[in-house]
Amino acid sequence: MLPINALFWNYYFLLTLLSVCGIWFTWKLNFIQLRYFTHMFSVMRGSTHGNKSGISSFGALCTSLSARVGTGNLAGVAIAITMGGPGAVFWMWVIAFVGMAIGFAESALGQLYKVRDDHGEFRGGPAYYIQQGLNKRWLAIAFSMALFFGYGFIFNSVQANSITDALNHAYGFEPLYIGIVICILAAMIVVGGLRSIAQFSQMVVPFMALSYVLIALGITIWNIELVPSMLYHIISSAFGFDQVAGGTFAAAIQHGINRGLYSNEAGAGSVPHAAASAAPVPNHPATQGFVQMLGVFVDTIILCTCTAIIVLLAGGEQTGEMEGIRLTQDAMTFHLGAGGEDFVAAAIALFSFTSVVANYAYGESNLHMFKLDNKLGRTIYTCGYLAVIIWGSVAALPKVWAMADMALGLMTVINVIAILWMTPTVVSITKDYIEQRKANKEPLYKTGNCAIQGKSEAGIWD
Repeated sequence: MLPINALFWNYYFLLTLLSVCGIWFTWKLNFIQLRYFTHMFSVMRGSTHGNKSGISSFGALCTSLSARVGTGNLAGVAIAITMGGPGAVFWMWVIAFVGMAIGFAESALGQLYKVRDDHGEFRGGPAYYIQQGLNKRWLAIAFSMALFFGYGFIFNSVQANSITDALNHAYGFEPLYIGIVICILAAMIVVGGLRSIAQFSQMVVPFMALSYVLIALGITIWNIELVPSMLYHIISSAFGFDQVAGGTFAAAIQHGINRGLYSNEAGAGSVPHAAASAAPVPNHPATQGFVQMLGVFVDTIILCTCTAIIVLLAGGEQTGEMEGIRLTQDAMTFHLGAGGEDFVAAAIALFSFTSVVANYAYGESNLHMFKLDNKLGRTIYTCGYLAVIIWGSVAALPKVWAMADMALGLMTVINVIAILWMTPTVVSITKDYIEQRKANKEPLYKTGNCAIQGKSEAGIWD
């Protein structure tokens, strides 16, 4: 493990920071994830159309889910269970619940402080709301560098690693050759920019998510008599009550929150890039808060739970080893026979590939911060992005995960500090949205509607 990861993860610094942040926004926003649970679904009505400046809210949701839904949902959940026991699943649910409030806050800020790039299209993210809202350019640059390292490069190696490992385990394919194929396919999509990535995500994400949920639901119904004991095992292990789990209380919390965070990305500062790129309906920053709050729910509460059910109903146990995607493959084979391994190999390939593609958009959104959103800047970034995919396809799993954890930790620390600092703005725009709804108006944000820190870019909300 890298030394800095010991601070982030082993000593609970980052887990505590995120938990406090989630609880803080849950309180400051009056349990928005419960009070407006149905609204985050209804806000998706009329969300399929964008304009010349931004993609649709549905496109932004699918793009964020493309990045979220990947190794964290399949390999990450299996790792959490093997390292922390079944109780890790409960703590995934906890971090998802408070993470929904974090996701709302950071996505609303991303939308509020978005800018137009040289092509007149919306761009944004933590670097932009740090610079415009807090007037801390040095901190904005620090975040952008961490994001370039993480989402622009290292996280793609994690996804490529999981794809090659799954296909090698199932069919014996040579990892390097698989990496080259991934590289070529990704290049064909990302060359079209954010709109091309959003269109790809809108076609693929709903299909792959629904397919996976239906398979997990079928397995649950087939093993319905085992479900009560499985749920009891999750809850009892989560609090160390289970004799089998005897000393794993801390491990369950650590690995459950760790992998839950890696999967839903709440607080990491990645999703605000997708949120900022949208032209929301209704045209208010809080709209994207609700949209991306839904993304956290779908990713962790639904999809991660599906993997946990598949693994636990197959008798998955704590081994203390990072089994990763192979445990999920073996569990699916237990349920579906020989076709189970094929299904998981296909699922991890598709889930991870969509993440590889969407991650490109996050890195590309930050080129504007350095005035590199031009042909030369994009070419250099794209070449580095594609090279890392090939490297990740043949790298050792523990090494890749350790580097990914470091990148995620750096981004999260900077972003969480920023959004906590900007709590007054989050509360102000949320209150404005809710008050307009109570007055039976369609929420519409204009500059000067409410008090915010710093100022948004001229012309965006005028």
